[in-house]
Amino acid sequence: MTRVGSRTSAIILAAGSSTRMGTVKQLLRLDGRPLLQHVLDNVRASVVGEIIVVLGASAEVIRGEIDAHNARIVMNEDYRAGMGTSLKAGLSAVNPDAEAALIILADQPFVRPETINRLISEHVRSKAQILIPLYRGFRGNPVLLDHTVFPEVMALGGDIGCRAIFGGHLEGIVKVPVDDVGILLDIDRQSDFETLCSAPNHFEREKALLETADLPGRRSPARPEAQQELVIVGRDAVAVALAKLARMLNFTVTIVDPLVSIVEVSEADCVLHTLDFTLLAANSDRHVVVASRGACDEEAIEQAIRANSVYVGLVANRKRGEDVIRALLMRGITEEKLNNVRLPAGLPIGADTPEEIAISIMAEIVFERHKGKAEIQARRPEGLPQ
Repeated sequence: MTRVGSRTSAIILAAGSSTRMGTVKQLLRLDGRPLLQHVLDNVRASVVGEIIVVLGASAEVIRGEIDAHNARIVMNEDYRAGMGTSLKAGLSAVNPDAEAALIILADQPFVRPETINRLISEHVRSKAQILIPLYRGFRGNPVLLDHTVFPEVMALGGDIGCRAIFGGHLEGIVKVPVDDVGILLDIDRQSDFETLCSAPNHFEREKALLETADLPGRRSPARPEAQQELVIVGRDAVAVALAKLARMLNFTVTIVDPLVSIVEVSEADCVLHTLDFTLLAANSDRHVVVASRGACDEEAIEQAIRANSVYVGLVANRKRGEDVIRALLMRGITEEKLNNVRLPAGLPIGADTPEEIAISIMAEIVFERHKGKAEIQARRPEGLPQ
């Protein structure tokens, strides 16, 4: 249903089967309303021209529990094949006159209407092909797509999101800073939902989240400074395993993530909630591993290089790594410096689990450190003290 507003459509992806949650995630009740209703209400309060909700698993149950007025329901019968099929179903239903579409996830109930409007207004101004919101340097959702890239997204298949086309449109991507931590908050597991429900009301919950994310950094007094430092960008299972191993090897450990607390990652000496390496103390023996799952790969690597880090590695597959390198070349980072970025990070030991990947990365860091020392020793003139 077309509304009076902009020529931007909103596509809410709500077809998933919530396998990790174990129940119909779209209908989990938060403040007395289903999660999907929160998303719908936030979108309705924006200036989008039409709202399309893509349903699949448990569609009839969901229909009966939500107020979908001023929205059009689209069925994705092939939802089991993954997100790509929902993107195709949603874009196929978009008004032919639409100039753009916002891809909105059904498990992100805290994205503000002002954020949606900000993306739309920036698209009107810039005519960019892809717009991505940033909170404190970290990418989030929703993503806005210009109509010119619709055919590429509709050609995607399986469990592939629209991120798959980003590599072919590096010059057409605009990152839009927003003051909205909601772009980073999704609900994948029961523990995520329980954390959100622990606050007494929406105001207190958002206040607590913002206070956590706004901390510039917090240092643990329990561990003395060490010269060798490992900075880990991200907080996934690989990041946690890396922090544990680095601690064992007497590295000072800093975790960079907008929402992590030092209580969650007890192995860290410091957490930094803003992607800004200038907030870190100067260190000539800094090693950086980026495990952000695409949230800030290019930005983190660029900062690590500009900070003269002795080791920079990216946890990603080869294709993603190549896209990152191309993006950094376009930003003016020299090929000579980019050649030193480890893609993917870690020695080729056939690592598969997060713990094995962490071992391969720490092994590479140790190898590079000792190789550097050996090269220095080899260059010493004879007769000088060792």
